[in-house]
Amino acid sequence: MMQRLDLRGRSLSLRELRESLPRAEFDVDAALHAVRPICEEVRGGGAEAIKELGQRYDGVCPDRLRVPAGALAVALAQLDPDVRAALEVAIERARRVHADQARTDTTTQVSAGGTVTERWVPVDRVGLYVPGGRAVYPSSVVMNVVPAQIAGVASFAVASPPQKENTGDLVGYPHPTILAACALLGVEEVYAMGGAQAIAGFGYGFTDGDDVCEPVSLVTGPGNIYVAAAKRLLKGLIGIDAEAGPTEIAVLADATADPEYVAADLISQAEHDPLAASVLVTDAPDLAEAVAAAVARRAAATKHSERVIEALSGRGGG
Repeated sequence: MMQRLDLRGRSLSLRELRESLPRAEFDVDAALHAVRPICEEVRGGGAEAIKELGQRYDGVCPDRLRVPAGALAVALAQLDPDVRAALEVAIERARRVHADQARTDTTTQVSAGGTVTERWVPVDRVGLYVPGGRAVYPSSVVMNVVPAQIAGVASFAVASPPQKENTGDLVGYPHPTILAACALLGVEEVYAMGGAQAIAGFGYGFTDGDDVCEPVSLVTGPGNIYVAAAKRLLKGLIGIDAEAGPTEIAVLADATADPEYVAADLISQAEHDPLAASVLVTDAPDLAEAVAAAVARRAAATKHSERVIEALSGRGGG
């Protein structure tokens, strides 16, 4: 399933190594042509444009983009207890890590009576994007929200694509697990909007009936190529974290590694996108063989097997 590349005994330059390493293809410039008119629609049409784009690309859109507090409460009440317990552990651990990363001001005496102080000031308002087109990533809620809370960001909002499979009180809103994670973290401002239109909505702001989404200063969070293209297009109007491409993982392992664990790691990234890159680098041929066998077995049985197999068999798997 996965391509094999044997570099033993070869002396390669850094350039040759980079060219050899399997990587996903990622052309943000090409996606800009598709994203530019979407952003212009949102800039001119506000909430109604976002709703129409949601219907066009996600197949569903609620009457109001902002998720009501009642829907957040319903999602949390319906959350599987084991998933809730796992999320609570993840939240606690993320808070512990980011608390230790908090910066302190530094003052340097450069001359008699002259000092330079570096101050760390939280961003005033942040838009946090959580993908949801191909799979469900409550981890993205945790990884976006917790650092903002620890940093003392005064205002932030979460956006995630509406799900046409939702039923009952959650029709037209993001995935219930995403909403439940937001509720666990005390997030009150959540919007049912995805893709490039969500980034534009954060950047330009909009009014939807009585709801007002104020423009943000910074957008963070992963997404597909169109989300990355929207970030590039609006950079300057807003700050961005990065132009993250399709997800990548490189596992470095020797003969002591457990092939089942390695295979699980490779598959966990491959499920994100058909363009995802999953690479094992090892000096142990026996491990490589065992991982290849484990990947083939596990990929066929995983939930998103078609997508996983496409990614692992493509240019980015090896």
